[in-house]
Amino acid sequence: MFAGVAAFAQAQEIVTLQTRPGVTLPFFIASMGERKPEAAALLLIGGGGGINLRNEGGQIKFGQGNFLPRSRREFIRNAILPVILDNPSDQQAGQGMSDHFRASAAHATDMRAVVAEIKKRHPGLPVFVVGTSRSTYSAAHLAVALDGEIAGVVLSASYFYGGGRAMTPMLASFDWSKVKMPLLLAHHVDDGCAGTPYRDAARLGGRFPLVSVEGGKTPESGPCDPFAQHGFYGREPETVDAIASWMLKRPFRKEIR
Repeated sequence: MFAGVAAFAQAQEIVTLQTRPGVTLPFFIASMGERKPEAAALLLIGGGGGINLRNEGGQIKFGQGNFLPRSRREFIRNAILPVILDNPSDQQAGQGMSDHFRASAAHATDMRAVVAEIKKRHPGLPVFVVGTSRSTYSAAHLAVALDGEIAGVVLSASYFYGGGRAMTPMLASFDWSKVKMPLLLAHHVDDGCAGTPYRDAARLGGRFPLVSVEGGKTPESGPCDPFAQHGFYGREPETVDAIASWMLKRPFRKEIR
């Protein structure tokens, strides 16, 4: 094995940073094996954001059902280093990260610390933030707060409306003119979750590049859960291929059928 390759054959690990006074943030860095990373992706899951990251009996364990952690090997295959984030210590209880926190300066401070750590470990490596479902609300706000500090953001199954039946505008009322960095949308045409309709992503497709996904496996979860079109179920490899190619400034599929 060449020395240059061996340098990237690091083991997977849990890293815990102090990001704010009295607050720590744990995250998982996957092993790239012998593949040299060409970019890093900070992966934020949907819902409340928590993955219950832990070391149990000498083994690293965490919730892996969400689209992004479930697809980490697809990122690795595409030379993208997956960094899967848990919630900061002050957002672990209850329902996890609220929409208010996701839009806050505190959240940006936490993420800035993670970005700095990854850049310290991998100088010169482009770092992206990737959100899915509710965490796209984080990613959109971070696209503004971290302008000039990260290479871009990816919003998958974007969280346009919240509040259940009340359908409160979330990203549907976001000021997209504030986003100056590269931004990619990925959305399943048949996403059945009321808060993440494809029609809103299609409207934004005139402003930002959009990957439209069709097909996949028969859903094995509710329409707003990961094992359905909302989570690109059965279309994970192709969807991540497109995301990774966009990150690496290569041609990418805008329609996956």
